[in-house]
Amino acid sequence: MNEQPQMLRDGGSDEVRTERRSISLRSDYLAGKLPFYREMFAEENGLHGDPRIKAISDAIRVVPHFPKPGIMFQDITTLLLDQKAFRYTVDIFVDRYRDKKISVVAGVEARGFIFGPPIALAIGAKFVPLRKPRKLPGEVISESYVLEYGTDCLEMHVGAVQPGESVLIVDDLVATGGTLSAAIRLLERVGAEVVECACVIGLPLVKGNWRLNGVPLYVLVEPRLDDLECTL
Repeated sequence: MNEQPQMLRDGGSDEVRTERRSISLRSDYLAGKLPFYREMFAEENGLHGDPRIKAISDAIRVVPHFPKPGIMFQDITTLLLDQKAFRYTVDIFVDRYRDKKISVVAGVEARGFIFGPPIALAIGAKFVPLRKPRKLPGEVISESYVLEYGTDCLEMHVGAVQPGESVLIVDDLVATGGTLSAAIRLLERVGAEVVECACVIGLPLVKGNWRLNGVPLYVLVEPRLDDLECTL
């Protein structure tokens, strides 16, 4: 079995430490150890050949072997420095969700806080942060989820989302889908309907009819691996 480089999102406490081993990850999916999700890449859903997709991908810096050997660090800070690429990212999401009657955009800490608010403003929705433990000052509702080396938790203010509201969940990157699944469970517990999850970067682990707790996933670009070998 060929061992593959790990991939990490930009940032410290929100690191994605999922080892990309094609055989073991695929078997985990099929065995039900990881959440099933259906990835819908933008280029496969009406944006094939759209130059904005390439501009977004090119703007994301890949830092090999950071913070440790074998990790391909997906640094979105360079995307934020590129005004056109940042605008393209927001515009594509806005075009997709403008007419879907979404009343809430929920951003996953922390990079969901970057992309979520401009999307919410553009489509006329409110923005709700889904935060890590002990970050919100008011009464919260919590949802735990399993990481590779332990557990974590997402929290939301009680009353921030009302029963029956339509929600879009936004984050920068999806690897195994564990964090997004927790976000979905959290929102569904208060009676909200999660319409879709949207991420800038997504791993093409298993393309097919996989879903996050029954919720579709929309992804703009696949991670760039540059010169390191990574065959799925």
